[in-house]
Amino acid sequence: MIKVVGVRFRKAGKIYYFADNGLNYEGCRHVIVETARGIEYGHVVYADKEVPEEEIVQDLKPVIRCATPEDEAIYQENLEKSKEAFQVCKAKIVERELDMKLVDAEYTFDRNKLLFYFTSDDRVDFRELVKDLATIFRTRIELRQIGVRDESKMIPSIGGCGRPLCCGSFLSNFHPVSIKMAKDQSLSLSPSKISGICGRLLCCLQYEQETYEELNKISPKVGDLVKTPTGVIGEVQYINLLRQQVKVVIKQGEDVEIVQYAVAELERLPKNHKAADKQAKPEKADPSAAKEADKSERDRAKGFKRQPNKKG
Repeated sequence: MIKVVGVRFRKAGKIYYFADNGLNYEGCRHVIVETARGIEYGHVVYADKEVPEEEIVQDLKPVIRCATPEDEAIYQENLEKSKEAFQVCKAKIVERELDMKLVDAEYTFDRNKLLFYFTSDDRVDFRELVKDLATIFRTRIELRQIGVRDESKMIPSIGGCGRPLCCGSFLSNFHPVSIKMAKDQSLSLSPSKISGICGRLLCCLQYEQETYEELNKISPKVGDLVKTPTGVIGEVQYINLLRQQVKVVIKQGEDVEIVQYAVAELERLPKNHKAADKQAKPEKADPSAAKEADKSERDRAKGFKRQPNKKG
């Protein structure tokens, strides 16, 4: 086990491990760390945590120090300068007529690098733009293309549920989401209903997926035949998995009734089981057997000889 410090650089961003460097982290909310991008200011998620060595894929960078009030002031100043840089870069993109959408700008803590994040449907040649920006800001420039999900994560937005987006609030990593999850949960398959503002399937589809999978195992499906508590056989018309309630269509002669039951009250019947009314239908006569019977009757009629009346 290795003792690490978990640091996050953005709200709901990925947590990175750093060597604790023997510092006292009590009351330490922010730290200055060494990263591959340079010196950075980050938020301490947890300190003195022990993790298996297998989770450490590369040498850990050290925590340099706990952030001081002076570091906090520099960080806030960098945020303001990043906003100014964003507007300058946006104007340059329009000037050069580049097909790209600027999403965010970010200075490293030591201002040795200025990063710009953008989205685009196609590959963009931004070499001349980089030269323009390097001339203006006199620092290293990096333009990084991101996906639509990362764009939604960076820009504070409200989802269709009326709450802040999960990816921008607490979701550190994007997990695979499939259309099968929407089907398992009996949701509308309309894209407008199951897609987020990024145009991809809603991340929240996976939150309850495990529960729905377990409930589907113990519940009948629509179209299944079930036996009710009164012994009558009916067909499942609708099921509410979370409430574990089922609506069953019961046919008795010409009367049709829809009754609601709890799943626990019903007995699931095999798929090859036939309803009683179907079993009661008379079997169809075999046409070949009928023809054979008619032929035998005609043969007997031909062989019959009428006996003459005897006179007394």
